[in-house]
Amino acid sequence: MDTDYMKTFKAALFDLDGVVFNTEPQYTLFWGSMFRKYYPGTEGMEQRIKGQTLVWIYDTYFKDMPQAQADITAALDEFERNMEFEYVRGLVGFVRGLRANGVRTAIVTSSNRAKMQSVYTRRPEIRGLFDEILTSEDFSESKPSPECYLTAAARFGAGCGECVVFEDSFNGLKSGRAAGMTVVGLSTTNGASMISPLADIVIADYGETDYEKIHALVSASH
Repeated sequence: MDTDYMKTFKAALFDLDGVVFNTEPQYTLFWGSMFRKYYPGTEGMEQRIKGQTLVWIYDTYFKDMPQAQADITAALDEFERNMEFEYVRGLVGFVRGLRANGVRTAIVTSSNRAKMQSVYTRRPEIRGLFDEILTSEDFSESKPSPECYLTAAARFGAGCGECVVFEDSFNGLKSGRAAGMTVVGLSTTNGASMISPLADIVIADYGETDYEKIHALVSASH
C-alpha cells in the first residue's frame, strides 16, 4: 500500500450555509414566519427542516399546495437578496492556510446560482477564496447522495481519501460519509452530540482547527 498517497490531503469541500456563512439563524426566522402563515397553530416546524433542501421541504409540507410553493419561492428569493452573509468565525484565515499548503478548496452547496449571485454581491472576495463553487445546478441528486462531493473531487482529480468535507446538516454529513471522505462537522446548526456520530471530528468554528490538525485527521482516517 502506498502510505504516502493515503496521507495526502488534496481538497477541502465546504457546504455553504452554516459552514461558510453563519446564515442558519436567519433561515430559522424566515421559515418560522412561513410555517406560521401556512400551518397556524403549529410550533417548531422551522427546527424540523434545518439542513433540508427546498425540494424536500416542498415535497414534505407543501406537496399539494402549488400556490404556496410559488409564494414561498418568491419570498425566499427576496429574503436571500437581502441576507447578511457573515463568515463562520475563523473561516477566511483557515481557508487561506489550506491554500497556502497546496490544498484545493470548493464550496459544494444545494443552493442555486441565483442565491450565489446574492452572495457575490455582498461578498465579492469569495470567488478568490475558493477554487471552485458548485451549486444545485451541477448535480442531479441532492444530499444525502454523495454525488455532489464526488463531482467536486473529480474537478480536482482527487481521490475520496484525499478529500475532507465540512458540513453542519445531517444530510450533508451523511453525504460526505457516503462519499468515503473524512468528515468535519460544525455544530453551528445542530448540537455537537447530535452530529458527532456522523463526523470524524466536530468543531464549533474554525478557530479550533488549522491545516496541520486536519492533515493529521486525514492521515489517521486512512
